[in-house]
Amino acid sequence: MGGETAAVRCYYCKSNFFFTKMASSQGGVGAVTALQSHHYSSGPHWSPGVSQFQHQQQQHHTARSLDRALDDAVCSGILNLSGRKLREYPGMSYDLTDTTQADLSKNRLTEIPPEVCLFAPLESLNLYHNCIKCIPEAIINLQMLTYLDISRNLLSVLPKYLFNLPLKVLLVSNNKLVSIPEEIGKAKELMELDVSCNEIQVLPTQVGRLQALRELNIRKNCLHMLPEELADLPLIRLDFSCNKITEIPPAYRKLRQLQHIILDNNPMQSPPAQICLKGKVHIFKYLNIQACRMDKKPDTLDLPSLGKRCLPHMEDFYPSKNHGPDSGIGSDNGDKRLSTTEVSKKQKINQIPFLTKKKKKALLLEDSNVMMSLLISLQNIESRLKVLLPDDVGAALMDGVVLCHLANHICPRSVASIHVPSPAVPKLSMAKCRRNVENFLDACKKLGVPQDKLCLPHHILEERGLVKVGVTVQALLDLPALKPTQLSAV
Repeated sequence: MGGETAAVRCYYCKSNFFFTKMASSQGGVGAVTALQSHHYSSGPHWSPGVSQFQHQQQQHHTARSLDRALDDAVCSGILNLSGRKLREYPGMSYDLTDTTQADLSKNRLTEIPPEVCLFAPLESLNLYHNCIKCIPEAIINLQMLTYLDISRNLLSVLPKYLFNLPLKVLLVSNNKLVSIPEEIGKAKELMELDVSCNEIQVLPTQVGRLQALRELNIRKNCLHMLPEELADLPLIRLDFSCNKITEIPPAYRKLRQLQHIILDNNPMQSPPAQICLKGKVHIFKYLNIQACRMDKKPDTLDLPSLGKRCLPHMEDFYPSKNHGPDSGIGSDNGDKRLSTTEVSKKQKINQIPFLTKKKKKALLLEDSNVMMSLLISLQNIESRLKVLLPDDVGAALMDGVVLCHLANHICPRSVASIHVPSPAVPKLSMAKCRRNVENFLDACKKLGVPQDKLCLPHHILEERGLVKVGVTVQALLDLPALKPTQLSAV
């Protein structure tokens, strides 16, 4: 049986070679055989037998590396079995009871291995990206566990006993949770909580008891509202994006340590979306305004209440009755009378809790009636605005915020615009302070404070005329109540 010779051009190397063409039915096979022998003549080509051998080699190598990882864990106390496609726990024949860190992430475990729940000194457990459906009660044996990552699993519920552990970090994102148990309030040491990408509809108010919580991630759930109790937490980062939340509670203005607030992809109404887009500073300004409106006291400041400190009674400073024989009053010796009065005056001034040494010295040079007016004015500010002025009153008044609120208390909207500090920017710029002060003095003029009783802007801004500021404030407070027609004119 002879054959014909035919030429074939290789597609890869572009060279011609010849093969013997047998029967017509085998011509194509002959060409393929010749092409394979030409192109792969220098090395082995694929065959089922070789593939099976490589697969067995790979399995052997994996088994050896797994044994090595378990041997290392026995020595170091750190178990790393991440990304091995494990369906069962492989460390049955190893003594790993001294393990402090265990990483079983990126496997195919359907449960937390019971053996792991016996690692008494375990501090960190990473079960990320498995197929775990529940957390066994045996986990309460891990009384040293502070870090638990069980994200991207199939959990539908968090058991109550989980929160009896001393957890500081709990990551349970990307599961099928529909709620968080109220017992979460027991996790007093919890600093980071991530329940993002679940189906949670309500956040329990007991989250407000987590006094150590710094980071809270509730992104991509089904939440419609935020609990006000979160306002009492020392949060640094809050992420509630991708929910159905329409309102931020005004109480959240008290989150003074908050550095990052992420709220995109919510149907926000309060604050409006355009304010939310401007960032944290504008959000907190809005919340402050809303809080004042809710209290029905548009000029009330968010400061401690007056009940925490009581000013001395005026009669204690200048007693008008029961003068003793050594008081100096009624004596013919003018020098003695002056000296005794000065001593008494100095003692009384030193009892004033909110004056600095510099201001006390200045008050000693002032007339007694003026000092009386100042004390009454300061007391009136506190009682009218329901606030507690700090010890350094000059510093408290220099930004003009308190004074503007006082003017609005006397006559609503007499100061149309007030620059106020926020948690993000706790101190106003000098330009904004000056605008507040000038607006306050303009309001005083319009309301009828006499020109001779008006202080100058630098008396407030530079804290150089506290007594004069007191005179202005008292003159404002002494104004007769304005009638509605007069209010509209102002």
